[in-house]
Amino acid sequence: MTDDTQPELRWAPLEPKPSNRGRIWLIVGLVVAALVVVGVLLFFLLPRGESPAPGASGSPSPSASASTSPSPSPSPSASPTQTETPQPTAEPAPTMTPITTPPPVADPSVDAFRGQVQGWLDDALTGLQIVSESSGQDATEVIESLQADAQRLGESAPPSSIESAWGSALSEYDQALSSLHSDAAAGMQPSVDSARSAANQLRGLVGL
Repeated sequence: MTDDTQPELRWAPLEPKPSNRGRIWLIVGLVVAALVVVGVLLFFLLPRGESPAPGASGSPSPSASASTSPSPSPSPSASPTQTETPQPTAEPAPTMTPITTPPPVADPSVDAFRGQVQGWLDDALTGLQIVSESSGQDATEVIESLQADAQRLGESAPPSSIESAWGSALSEYDQALSSLHSDAAAGMQPSVDSARSAANQLRGLVGL
């Protein structure tokens, strides 16, 4: 009977594991370099406040002597910005509007005045004839028409040569028409003699 050969077991030393220190320091160095680059970029890219003017200090400077209390040094005050004051606009002087008086009315000639009033004076004789032949309401309406014509005669400026006589004759004619109107309104037969006489006087003044 043969004995089986068994392999001989021997203890061998384990191989040392490779060291990772070099890799760790490399990573740390890269991180530090990245932080430095970021800091430099932030320093140049971020806005910085204006540097204070030379000599300007917000804190009081102590005096040389230790016995005296520190007195603050006056800070240079910023000079006020001069702004241009708008000059008031000169208002134009008010201009006086010249007062123009209307030119004097030219004195019309008798011929021109006659052409202006002839129609009303002709109607006066015709109307008085109608009044003498009527009474009541019919006579009243004709007399009122004659009174309107008499008012138009009064509004017409006569020539200065007949102005006084024209005014007197026109006043008599107007009073005669008023009497006729009262008589006709009372139902009486009006008498046109005084009114016709005043109308003829007016006609004679203008050459009718």
